[in-house]
Amino acid sequence: MSLRPRKPSQPAMHKQEEEHPVLKIHKRRWRLAFTTIYCTRALASVSRKVLQNKTRLLRSISYIAIDVQPPSGNYNKKLSFHNIDQETLSHMVREKNLESLEQFGGVENLALILETDVKSGIGGGDSDVTSRKSVFGGNSYPKPAAKGFFSFVFDAFKDTTILILFACAVLSLAFGIKRNGMEDGWFDGGSTIIAIFVVVVVSAVSNFKLSRQFEKLSNKSSDIRVEVVRDGRRHAVSIFDIVVGDVVCLKVGDQIPADGLFLEGHSVKIDHVEIGSSNPFLLSTTKVTDGFGSMLVTSVGMNTSWGEMMRSISRDLDEETPLQARLNKLTSYIGKVGLLVAALVLSVLMIRYFTRNNTNEKGEREDNGSNTKLDDIMNAVFELEANIVVVAIIEGRPLAVTLTLAYSMEKMMKDNAMVKKLSACETMGSATVICTDKTGTLTLNEMKVTEFLLGKETMREDSSSEMAPTVLRLLQEAVGLNTSGSVYKPSTVSVPEISGSPTEKAILSWAVFGLGMDIDEVKQQCMTIQVEAFNSETKRSGVLIRKNGEEATQSHWKGAAEMILAMCSSYYDRDGNTRELDDEERATIEKIIQNMASKSVRCVAFAHKKLENKEVHKKLEETGLTLLGLVGLKDPCRPGVRALVDSCTAAGVTIKMITGDNVHTARAIAVECGILNPDGDVDSEAVVEGIEFRNYSPEERSEKVEKIRVMARSSPFDKLLMIQCLKQKGHVVAVTGDGTNDASALKEADIGLSMGIQGTEVAKESSDIVILDDNFTSVVTVLRWGRCVYNNIQKFIQFQLTVNVAALFINFVASVSSGKVPLTAVQLLWVNLIMDTLGALALATDQPTNELMEKPPVGRTEPLITKVMWRNIIAHALYQVAVFLVLQIKGRSIFGVTETVKNTIIFNTFVFCQLFNEFNARKLEKNIFEGLHKNKLFMAIITITIVLQLVMVEFLKKFANTERLNWGQWGACIGIAALSWPIGWLVKCIPVSMDQVRARLQTFSA
Repeated sequence: MSLRPRKPSQPAMHKQEEEHPVLKIHKRRWRLAFTTIYCTRALASVSRKVLQNKTRLLRSISYIAIDVQPPSGNYNKKLSFHNIDQETLSHMVREKNLESLEQFGGVENLALILETDVKSGIGGGDSDVTSRKSVFGGNSYPKPAAKGFFSFVFDAFKDTTILILFACAVLSLAFGIKRNGMEDGWFDGGSTIIAIFVVVVVSAVSNFKLSRQFEKLSNKSSDIRVEVVRDGRRHAVSIFDIVVGDVVCLKVGDQIPADGLFLEGHSVKIDHVEIGSSNPFLLSTTKVTDGFGSMLVTSVGMNTSWGEMMRSISRDLDEETPLQARLNKLTSYIGKVGLLVAALVLSVLMIRYFTRNNTNEKGEREDNGSNTKLDDIMNAVFELEANIVVVAIIEGRPLAVTLTLAYSMEKMMKDNAMVKKLSACETMGSATVICTDKTGTLTLNEMKVTEFLLGKETMREDSSSEMAPTVLRLLQEAVGLNTSGSVYKPSTVSVPEISGSPTEKAILSWAVFGLGMDIDEVKQQCMTIQVEAFNSETKRSGVLIRKNGEEATQSHWKGAAEMILAMCSSYYDRDGNTRELDDEERATIEKIIQNMASKSVRCVAFAHKKLENKEVHKKLEETGLTLLGLVGLKDPCRPGVRALVDSCTAAGVTIKMITGDNVHTARAIAVECGILNPDGDVDSEAVVEGIEFRNYSPEERSEKVEKIRVMARSSPFDKLLMIQCLKQKGHVVAVTGDGTNDASALKEADIGLSMGIQGTEVAKESSDIVILDDNFTSVVTVLRWGRCVYNNIQKFIQFQLTVNVAALFINFVASVSSGKVPLTAVQLLWVNLIMDTLGALALATDQPTNELMEKPPVGRTEPLITKVMWRNIIAHALYQVAVFLVLQIKGRSIFGVTETVKNTIIFNTFVFCQLFNEFNARKLEKNIFEGLHKNKLFMAIITITIVLQLVMVEFLKKFANTERLNWGQWGACIGIAALSWPIGWLVKCIPVSMDQVRARLQTFSA
């Protein structure tokens, strides 16, 4: 370690000083000692002079103030964190170097050097925080630079089909100029190059915007809230606002936000490794797996152990979801079919060309044979590019999945659901079971003590004056010492600020306002020896203490009432007398606990035991305790949760409640929320305890898991066991969780939903979606959006496949029959733009409807393209093929026009058929106009497409190879396309399953 020079001109330290980093500090202390001795001798000299001269002293003053000017020099300046080398601190923690820590004088002395109070933290003012950031840096990591716009342009241009088409266009441009000169020869090749440029830019813009949106999501998910102590008060701040010197509060499930040193705490384990004075080093991104305490931050950002690795870590924005993978396989298959058709078309075109079997625009036979030249062959090859566009580009990977996922993610964020894994959006739409927690999800998470009992006697809310002082003091100790919460009271007149979990806050509020507890006074009077932190397995927490001036130790326990009661052999009454807890008394108290639970009240008990012997106890006593009291905490159900449960049930999604409460409380809440039917389910196999479910054989679990609606007194292992059992039965399972021990269940489930408020960082990291408001309403919203994503993608697939099938048949038949394709490369690129980009935007942005919650879930085995979709695709494709074959063969005679005008009519009709088919694709089975007014983006895209098509036909004749159409021809194009609406309505009346046949027959018979 080396200390930084105070001034730039100050010479560097000697090698010896670099080897002994605290040498300069020791020198300053010696100088201070010298100054003290000097002042003392000066004072003695003055005193002797006074006594020798017999000067009269003023007896009314009990001290003499002497202004002693210190010698010149810098040694008396206050030590400051500005003098500490950051690299030394970083290296000390990373290497876990205790010797280096001792050179600083230990953790507490290092805190003084960093100008931190281990209890009150740093000052926390803006200037203090800014100063620390300027010296030590901020707690952020530089990420790899995001891809620029031109990178996306390059990626879009690298597509194999685009490159082939571009090569054909360049050759066409060259041979066109050679044949017809610059003025007229550039149109075919040049217009194709412009069209390619438009397609590439549109694709690049779409992907660029999606990339920025996903990057924003990544930054949001990385913004963890951390609890720090500043100016004596606990604050929840962003992890990016942590500075060196901060005192960070730690509890089970927290992520260590920066490198630092352990200050104080109980039973703290980091990644299952015990932390204490022999191992006080804490590394960033590790997890608190047990206990609670506090740490001193010594390094942040790139100076931490994780900093260097974070340089190369960023969110995978190219994550491929299962649905995207399935869709890519489908489009790959279509592409292979298209290439086969393209090869056939090429063969036909070349045979016809060399056998003098082609016709020109006037319908006359062209004589080629031996007169064929190189540029003629290249022009023939260029005609093939139109087929390549149809069979390759148009089947290229669509943007629909990415667009609908990005759109739904943005909307879900506004609905308090942050998606961390893209595939969760679509998977949630297939969910058949939701396993949900109770506290904070189905309930408001607003705990309040509503009942208090001493022994068997109910006490009033403000009952501190009615109980014996001994019992009151023990209750205050039981609450104040055995808690992970805190009470901050800046002054005697201010209202205390209470922090902690909802349960801890409720009990602390009751003790402060109902029992008159001063938590600081309670803690000052006792020394904590051992702490057993609360965990979901034992449902309790305990603390072993010794009062100041006493040798006896005391154990305090707090937890689930029936479990604490089982540890007790006696109880206190209101007068402070200890009574034996015989079988009759125990049964009475158990009945009280059940009655409280039946009213949806969570019952928490306090117990105590004092050990008078002088032997040092390091373990808390768990038997022979004395029951101090019972408190009942009420957490009301969220408004409207019953209606949400009913809507999920109607949608074919089963809701199962998994809770740590006892079976009576769980049953009462489940009935109130609508999960249980009070008339049929309450006393059946619908309610089980975790231990009972755990002890079932695998066959019994598989048989009974379908019937279970509520699991009470469950552990994280029980939750994991239920998820595994449900998945084995073929269910798609979504599960909510907030604790560290829920991580395995969240990972095992198909969709893991963590809680944003009460959830630990371990739970959030293990989940796919974070419910930001801990509300069951948001869980149901995620379900609705999941179904909407799946439905929107199915709409687009139906729309796209209809175009694919129609285009393939039209071009193949036209090339075989006449030797020419009716649509040019530019026209087909325009159709591609309509379908892939504008079509995806139009169909992928429909919002969830109540209709989606009336359908059964898709499940695991449902095919991506359903029978209903195949029915619609085949019907509309056959109609379009029939229309275009008639126009191709008889179009000139029907309309009395030239070949170019006929091809323009075919092109115009083809585009409008796709526009009208977009309306058909909006609803796979019902009224296509339902909810149309709510999707303004859809109507805007349709309007823009019509305007652009008008421009293509009427004003860009040379570019698009079109001719102007008169009003009658426009009307014919639109009329032919509009027939797809009544055809779609008739087709939807055709049943595709026996259930639909029976439904139709019942309708007709009625």
